[in-house]
Amino acid sequence: MTTLGLDAGELSRCVQCGLCLSSCPTFRVTGDESQSPRGRIALMRAVERDGAPLSTPVRRAFETCVQCRACETACPSAVPFGHLIARTREVLADEGLSVSPPVRAGYAALGHPSLVRAAGRALAAGQRLRAVPRSVGLPRLPLRQGPLTPSGSDVHLFTGCVMDAFERDVHRDTMRVLAAAGFGAMPTGDRVPCCGALHAHAGLTRPARRLAQRAVSALGDGRPVLVDSAGCGAMMKEYGQLLGSDAARELAARVFDVSEWLAPRMAQLPEVRPLDLRVAVQDPCHLRHVQRVHQATRAVLAPFVRELVELDDDGLCCGAGGAYAFVERSEARAIRARKLASIARAVPDVVASANPGCAMHLASGGVRSVHPMTLVARALEEHATSRSARR
Repeated sequence: MTTLGLDAGELSRCVQCGLCLSSCPTFRVTGDESQSPRGRIALMRAVERDGAPLSTPVRRAFETCVQCRACETACPSAVPFGHLIARTREVLADEGLSVSPPVRAGYAALGHPSLVRAAGRALAAGQRLRAVPRSVGLPRLPLRQGPLTPSGSDVHLFTGCVMDAFERDVHRDTMRVLAAAGFGAMPTGDRVPCCGALHAHAGLTRPARRLAQRAVSALGDGRPVLVDSAGCGAMMKEYGQLLGSDAARELAARVFDVSEWLAPRMAQLPEVRPLDLRVAVQDPCHLRHVQRVHQATRAVLAPFVRELVELDDDGLCCGAGGAYAFVERSEARAIRARKLASIARAVPDVVASANPGCAMHLASGGVRSVHPMTLVARALEEHATSRSARR
């Protein structure tokens, strides 16, 4: 008999009221109670309290959770569902009941920057040979890319693993925006190869802790740590809970989403002519429901585009969920279909998304998705070009 080791008090907080149901992406597309937060908690209780077996249907209920944590925002009882599902997924992984060996190998590679970069170059070559379908949603990858050069030492810019290999231009755009606001940034690069978020979502807690400890050791100089990937920022802000050390809590307190950092400093950016774009904002779940700083994206973008429009789905998950779009493809696509319909109703020129997984998942569905910092950097660049031309 397997126990999940869940806190009885946390399990008891759920009163099965159902206010979370409309916020849960898997329940919305299936209508199945086992695919809802309260249904999953009922199954956790059955395993933990009554000795119910971890049968295939029970495991699938846990595995198909996107871990968007929208239920936490909706819950009037403050049920820490993210902690409950993370612990449950950890037990499944430790028991060998989830995460196949090939997937584990992929996660292990994320802690080795040279391997991630090699994978990026291979995919770039595949794109040139038209061997990588556009439906995968990858941005146009460079065959070669130069390193990020520090622009100063005011802040750290966390660069991470997949994003650094696949979307390094977003980091460059972020550094340009920070420079325009008067801040020099030090890219973390190989010092902190991965935040561990993907590992933690899969239940691979031990490697997640190793990567988190590496970050804590490398970034202990007291400077702010800015993050332009919502999932990474959410993970790093919870290092204190993951590691339980004072050093981890101290680092977590210095982690900011880049828009969160810039929003109160907007007066330091130059006034420019806005881009002639109607932009819909897609809130990554880990920005909206974990960090809860999604309004900062709007505050930063608004002066730099003609029009911002809101989607009418109340921030429902897009289905990316870190690696969820790759390991739970059918569920992820069903969830994305709702998001695509909401985007179509908004009729934007472009969608702004502050998370690479969301951006790629939406792009694979035919959406033109751009990071908010890229839009701001573009407006600043056009302003600088215009001024040079007038001279």
